[in-house]
Amino acid sequence: MARPRINRTPSPLLALGTPWVSVMIGSFLPALLFVPSAPVLPPIGYLTLLAWRQLRPGLLPVWSGLPLGLFDDLYSGQPMGSAILLWSATMIVLDIVEARLPWRNFLIEWLVAAVLIVAYIALSLAFANAAGGSTAFLVIVPQMALSILTFPLIGRLVAGLDRLRLRAIMVSR
Repeated sequence: MARPRINRTPSPLLALGTPWVSVMIGSFLPALLFVPSAPVLPPIGYLTLLAWRQLRPGLLPVWSGLPLGLFDDLYSGQPMGSAILLWSATMIVLDIVEARLPWRNFLIEWLVAAVLIVAYIALSLAFANAAGGSTAFLVIVPQMALSILTFPLIGRLVAGLDRLRLRAIMVSR
């Protein structure tokens, strides 16, 4: 067990920065892996945002969808402003869901996330097609399915990051 250190306060950078940095890493991670000819990889940044918001609702404020969406727009190749709008709307919807559903379990969280993931990917396609693309809806169905199935894994990853974040805060006290 780690000894507490005298006159050490928790690092606000670590305590508050971990969710922001992990969402940003998730936003540009798919571009680092490979560039497919069709959308197959899940939007990892968006899934990470959902997972953080569902795990720790007060950690990311409602307005965080704007800067994180801007960062995602810069790396995703989507039309500028699409992730800003969709991520901000997601944060508002999750805030409403949190207020309306005082009790939640894994299946309800996954169902809410699945609905938001499908809406996000479909609306991202609509934005891309409005900006000049011509992709059929059936092309994104595998990405939707993979994203929904990947969400629990991203949730576990985020829970591990949260445990590391909390452990580092406790050790530094």
